[in-house]
Parts: sequence; C-alpha cells; structure tokens
Amino acid sequence: MIALIWFALAVLASPFKSKRRLEAENAVLRHQLIVLQRKVRGRAQLTNNDRWFFVRMYRWFPSILKVVTIVQPETLVSWHRAGFCRYWFWKSSSRGGRPQIETELRALIRQMSVENQLWGAPRIHGELLMLGFEVAQSTVAKYMVKRRGPPSQGWRTFLRNHAPDIAAMDLFVVPTIGIRMLYGFVILRLDRRDLVLINVTPNPTAE
Repeated sequence: MIALIWFALAVLASPFKSKRRLEAENAVLRHQLIVLQRKVRGRAQLTNNDRWFFVRMYRWFPSILKVVTIVQPETLVSWHRAGFCRYWFWKSSSRGGRPQIETELRALIRQMSVENQLWGAPRIHGELLMLGFEVAQSTVAKYMVKRRGPPSQGWRTFLRNHAPDIAAMDLFVVPTIGIRMLYGFVILRLDRRDLVLINVTPNPTAE
C-alpha cells in the first residue's frame, strides 16, 4: 500500500520535473533492473562499472538518490566522496620529470640569494657546484627570492657613481676638400667633458 502511494505521488510530481531529470531517474531504474537480473542468490553483486555509473549519475543529478533502492543513499554518497579523493590524489601526485630537490638545498639557495643580492642564478649555480651540489641553473632560478627591482644598479646609477673615472673614446674618419681621408682619435673625460687626448693623422698605425 505504501509503495502504491509513493508511486502515485511520483506520477503526480512528474509533470513538474525537467526532462533530463526524468531521463536520469529512468536510466538509474533500468540499470538497477539489470543489476537485479544478474543476481543469483543473496545480495546483488555490483561491479566497478555499476558503481561508476551510479556515481556519475549522482554527480550530474543528485535527485536520483530518491529512486536508488539496491544500495543505501549513504553508500552511494560515500562512493562519490572516495572517487573525488582518489581523483585529486592522482591529480596532485608526481608524474615524472625532474625530481624535486631537498628542502635544505632550497633553503640554501634562498639564503644565498638574500645575502648576495647582486648575484644572479649563474653565480649561485656556480657556487653550488663548487660546494658539491648537482643542481641545474633553471632550478636555482626557480627557488631564488624574487625581487621587484633589477638585481644590480641601473645604468644611470652606474654613471653617476663612476663618471669621474670614465672616459669616452672615438675613432672617426673625416674626408677633406682634396679628397683625402683623415683619421681622428679623441678621448673625452665624462665627468667634466675635458679633452684628454686629440690627434689626427692620414696614416693611422697601431701605436
């Protein structure tokens, strides 16, 4: 009698359900019949394909729990949770490639990059090789401390700090009105724009 009442209520509520939801519930009911037809004695034997089918249908249409009868709804939900955990365990597991370096070596790379801010990945890589650590330069660059600014002083700062000790040199050619070629050589100090040396010759030599 109770089953008949539930059937009547389901028939009355069916017009208000979406078409896909009805198709999903019908598919679950048909699959349960297939499982019961395989039953020989005792409880129904579910294969991994059966569990996968019910889990996928539950993931897409959680309302199928109302029509599942051969297993408890809590069992189906536990299957779904177990599959979810296995999927993300597989997703986060290592898939080969270059193995990760030890925690101590990563900490050493970070320490060297912090204490020597002018050192780049090639310099730190060379120092680690001399210490006996076999590690790639790309790995060193990966675990270095990221800096917002450039690793060393810029060109403008370099000129401001060393301009008194820098000189510019130029060797150029000047054609004359008599179709001769003169070679000029100039050395100019950058600090005060002072001429250190100027010379012109038609036959330049190494000296």
